[in-house]
Amino acid sequence: MDESHAEIKSVHRPVLLAEVVRVLAPDRGGVFIDATIGLGGHAEAILEASSDTSVIGIDQDSEAIRLAGARLERFGSRVIIHEGNFSDISGIASRAGVVSVNGILADLGVSSLQMDSETRGFSFRYDAPLDMRMSTGSGRQTAAEMLETIDQDELANLIYKFGEERASRKIAKWIIERRDKGEPIRTTFQLAELVRRAVPRKPKDKIDPATRTFQALRIAVNDELGILDGFVNDAVDLLKTDGVLAIITFHSLEDRIVKHAFQKLAGKCQCPPRIPQCVCGARRRVELLTRKPIVASEIENDGNPRARSSKLRACRRLADPPAGQ
Repeated sequence: MDESHAEIKSVHRPVLLAEVVRVLAPDRGGVFIDATIGLGGHAEAILEASSDTSVIGIDQDSEAIRLAGARLERFGSRVIIHEGNFSDISGIASRAGVVSVNGILADLGVSSLQMDSETRGFSFRYDAPLDMRMSTGSGRQTAAEMLETIDQDELANLIYKFGEERASRKIAKWIIERRDKGEPIRTTFQLAELVRRAVPRKPKDKIDPATRTFQALRIAVNDELGILDGFVNDAVDLLKTDGVLAIITFHSLEDRIVKHAFQKLAGKCQCPPRIPQCVCGARRRVELLTRKPIVASEIENDGNPRARSSKLRACRRLADPPAGQ
């Protein structure tokens, strides 16, 4: 491992690592999919658990793929990494010649590589173009391009829904007023400074006022929530009997989607209580391994601030009932 790879490994701390290994149980061997391989920390632990374990990695960030590939090079043919979005897990597995797998992991957090980038626009720690695309080759609009065309009410609703920001209407109004004056928001510092003026920080606030707006725009640019429900179902379809799906989320909206998707797959009806007959199609296909999400220990939180908001949920694939039942 060269010096740059060693530095990445020392800085990159995959969250809930021991807990992920415990629920996935890669020591039993088999094929596992890391649907958001990032810098390869979780995949490395999965591969180290058994020489009979192999990993198919997926990531939409070409730089992450390069660095993860270097980190995992010592495992040879036991690891293959594909460029793509986790929503295409079925297609990627098919192209890899895989019909079913023993376990699947998705870590939905923004990778440290992206968050620490001085040019990608995910963080307001650096003055950078307001991009926020997980994959720069995705064809999606950048956050700056979105802000140049979006309607004020739509922007306010987006910031409220995805950022859970109470001052969303004021923030949206200020962004659009600035755009109408011929001064559109194009950089991270411009956006962060505007939000801080619109929502002054209170002494009890633990996070920067701009955090929720940045989160909302990132989610919208990458359609992070829109693809999540479909991913859960596709992932369960790929699991062998007793295979495990583990998902790490970092905010309440993601966790809520995963929770409800798991509950439906565990057979819990999602219909409104007044409907006399179930029409949601809930069918028991999995067993919940986490009634409540697993969260990081205080020791991990102290050593890795990214872990503070992380939640891990997992389920186990059940055998399909005999035909006709």
